[in-house]
Amino acid sequence: MDQELYSKERSASLDLLLRFQRLLVSKLYPADSVGQVPNTYSPDLLGVGSLLKKYTALLCTHISDILPVATSIACTSHRHFAEVSCVVDGDLTGILLPELVVSIVLLLSKNAGLMQEAGAIPLLAGLLEHLDRFNHLAPGKERDDNEDLAWPGIMGSFFTGQSCRNNEEVTLIRKADLENHNKDGGFWTVIDGKVYDIKDFQTQSLTGSSIL
Repeated sequence: MDQELYSKERSASLDLLLRFQRLLVSKLYPADSVGQVPNTYSPDLLGVGSLLKKYTALLCTHISDILPVATSIACTSHRHFAEVSCVVDGDLTGILLPELVVSIVLLLSKNAGLMQEAGAIPLLAGLLEHLDRFNHLAPGKERDDNEDLAWPGIMGSFFTGQSCRNNEEVTLIRKADLENHNKDGGFWTVIDGKVYDIKDFQTQSLTGSSIL
């Protein structure tokens, strides 16, 4: 009921875009793949992928125009940030973008090859800088930065099931240490506050280094 009420508050054009976006995702979502030759896609499917790329490009262009303006207003005060956030939340940025990102991640997990053929993912990467600048204006950001040294990174084994709390040789790793290690050719990542070395898994993964 809440979703239906929220839908009525949206403009007709925005609601239509959301339905169109969901239609694209549903067409790309893999059905029963029995008998299908791997890495071969029908022209219709590739056409939908191309349409998703064009749709994503137009959406990213709009968001790239909106976010810098929103950031310039939001940096005035916390009150301005709160007001601008409400406006952005009701715009394409707050309605279409979050669902599109989740949908693309889902499609990527189901059919990475098709999504790479479509080429929509690199377009979303261009929004990261704009989103990061806006999010850095959120109240409490300075406090989070000051707690960087207390970052709870714990070195653990990727394949062991033992609890690190029971390990007397627990190593605390700062965020800067992790970044420096990865710059030197390592591959550490953070999952639930623990640092895992997935360098060996990188060579075995079928998804490729870019996705990891």
